[in-house]
Amino acid sequence: MHIRAAAQGNPRRKPLRQRLKPYLFLLPILLFAIGFVYYPFFKTFLYSFSRVNFKGEITGFVGLENFRYLFSRRDFGIALKNTLQLTLLNVPITLAITIFLALLATNRRRGSAIYETMFTLPMAVSMSAAALIFKVLLNPTVGYINHLFQLNIGWYEDRNTALYGILMLTVWMGIGFDFLLFLSAFRSVPRHLMEAALIDGAGAGNRFLRIQLPLISPTILYVACTNMVLAMMTSGPIIILTQGGPSRATTTLIYMMYSSGYSSSNYSLAACVSLITFALTLLFTIGAFTLEGKKVHYQ
Repeated sequence: MHIRAAAQGNPRRKPLRQRLKPYLFLLPILLFAIGFVYYPFFKTFLYSFSRVNFKGEITGFVGLENFRYLFSRRDFGIALKNTLQLTLLNVPITLAITIFLALLATNRRRGSAIYETMFTLPMAVSMSAAALIFKVLLNPTVGYINHLFQLNIGWYEDRNTALYGILMLTVWMGIGFDFLLFLSAFRSVPRHLMEAALIDGAGAGNRFLRIQLPLISPTILYVACTNMVLAMMTSGPIIILTQGGPSRATTTLIYMMYSSGYSSSNYSLAACVSLITFALTLLFTIGAFTLEGKKVHYQ
């Protein structure tokens, strides 16, 4: 009796079909990952150490020569600087704006649905449409922003302001989804903790810093990491609005990869740029996760 029960309880005795079932569910996504993630990454890795013709065929192995050539180019330093500047400005600004908006909308009031919809409106606008809208808003002659603030700035025509015009667009595009995440996080904070702090005489600032902020820290980590990746990959607004100009003021690493690969058919150089972008993004992500044990509190 005991031997039969043990045999029936042994997972190795399950039918082959039942044992393969979990792996069959994973098979479709695994095939997509191999076809659209792992194989392109492996091919990019090979291209970065090879000589590649305009047809995308590897004609020889050159080792680190492609990277030496890339590092010697002046436009690579400019693209790296622009990418880092855009990332280091985008992430904290987007976090600050979306946390503030979510904090305002935490308590449900009459008409909450109206301003919540307004805050999430960027999610309903495509990047190309938003880029054209901002091109009109920031137009130096007929733009509403210059007229409203009595400015005379050619946002996308001036090399000193073009990157900030791109920054405003990317921040606005990221508000909608991040606002929803923070709103959900704030509303998940246990109500009894906030009421107890209020009874103890804690002000709104103390309640935010000592209760709400620590409890939403996992969401902050997630939003910071995803925004950092998106900022490092910024290319769409640049392709539509500035084409990397004026005077390479808005050339980022991803736009440099795009122009090298698609415009010049220099696939080796494009592969090197993409690998460096991947390494920087991975490094920043690892750095963010090193703070998880100290700064992130899970309920």
